[in-house]
This record gives sequence, structure tokens and C-alpha cells, in this order.
Amino acid sequence: MTSPTLLVTRPRPQCAAWLARLAELGAPAAALPLIEILPARDPGPVRAAWAALAAVDLAVFVSPNAVEQFFAHAEGAAWPVQALAACVGPGSAQALADRGVPPGRIVQPAADAASLDSEHLWQQLAPCRDWAGARVLLLRGDGGREWLAERLVDAGAQVEAVTVYHRARPRFDAAEQALLDAVRVDPQAYVWLFSSAEAVGHLSGQALTGQRAITTHPRIAQAARTAGFEPVVLARPDPEAVTRALKCL
Repeated sequence: MTSPTLLVTRPRPQCAAWLARLAELGAPAAALPLIEILPARDPGPVRAAWAALAAVDLAVFVSPNAVEQFFAHAEGAAWPVQALAACVGPGSAQALADRGVPPGRIVQPAADAASLDSEHLWQQLAPCRDWAGARVLLLRGDGGREWLAERLVDAGAQVEAVTVYHRARPRFDAAEQALLDAVRVDPQAYVWLFSSAEAVGHLSGQALTGQRAITTHPRIAQAARTAGFEPVVLARPDPEAVTRALKCL
């Protein structure tokens, strides 16, 4: 029996690494990015955040996209020794390390955490220090969950949210549109991989039926089920776990 092709819907800059690792694991996959990542409309606040970084105690990066877009404005600056860099997943942690942030300054959910999200990140951040008076940067796209920011504010921190990138609906090239057409015709030959509920929403109006999905968080799984995907399997956001989930399907 031929394995279904996994559709990697992450933003375009992240797809290549995922496809390479999935190929090593023997999982057939193709890229079909459902979110476009664009630079922040106003780069001024991003540059100001870099200028103020020497006085910052913690910078929270919501995704690898936040890491990439923030460091695009580094202009040779090194990561300050006093600042912690927090993120919710191994992809973001690797992106930070690749850009010179010392591993000992990177905080992320525990390796055995039940889920990789703000709640499990806070479990690691809360005991790091007394957060009263701490200066925190929340580096993100336009909008997002406020849960972690609220916990930090409750603990006495001063939190500033900085938009470092802009999310947009996908713009399919000819090959990607042809792939989407093939998925519509033969849904059993494919399985969607969703790492964002917003990505699920961007498929609205595409007349897709009989589609299966793997998702990386319960909230995304609920969005996929609401959109009509069935079955929906939950997996941690790493290629090894996703490959195991694909075999279950």
C-alpha cells in the first residue's frame, strides 16, 4: 500500500527543513504553505526593540518566523548576556541557537511536556526569577494569544508587544495550485499537517471533502474538525512524531 503524501502547510521559509527531515524518515511529503510571512509593515518598533535589548530581561519569540524577522534587523549586534530568550517549540529554539543565542539563555517547555504551548512555557519561566519589575519583549506577528503576556503582567513584569512580521493568506504558484487540485480530486492520497489554526481557516471556500489531518496542538485539532477534517490525529511538532502519526493513518 502506498503511503499518503504529507502536506506541510508551514510558512514557506520553514518547509525546506521539514521536507528534508521527513525524507530522511521515509515519509513522502510536499510543501503547500498556507500562511505567507511578510516583514512588519513598520520596521521602526523592531529596530527600537534591538536598540533597547541591552535593558531587556526576557524576549519571548512566538515562532521561528519571529526569530527570523527580528534578527533580520540585528545589524551585527550580539545577544546581550543578561537577556533570556523564550519560545514554545524546538524549531524556534534551534533558530535562536543558530543566530548566536547561548543555549543556557534559551527557555522552552520541558522535553516531556504534554504540549508545546504558552502554558507549558510558563511552567519553565515562572521559577526562573522574580518577575516584578522585569522588562519583557513579546515578539510576534500581528495579533495572537495574550495568555503568557497576562501571566507575566500578573507577576509584575512590564511587557511590550512588538510586531516583527505580518501574516497573510497564501499566494499559490502554479505548482502549488496544481497540488491543491490533486488533493481535491484524490483526498485519500494525502494527509494535511497543520501547525496553525489560522492555516486551517485559510482553506475555507476550497471545497475540500474527505480530508485527513495531523495537527500539533489540541486547539488546532478542534479547528480542523470544525472545518470538516476527519480523522484528525494529534502529534508533537517535530518530524519524528509527525511521521509516527502518519503511519497511524
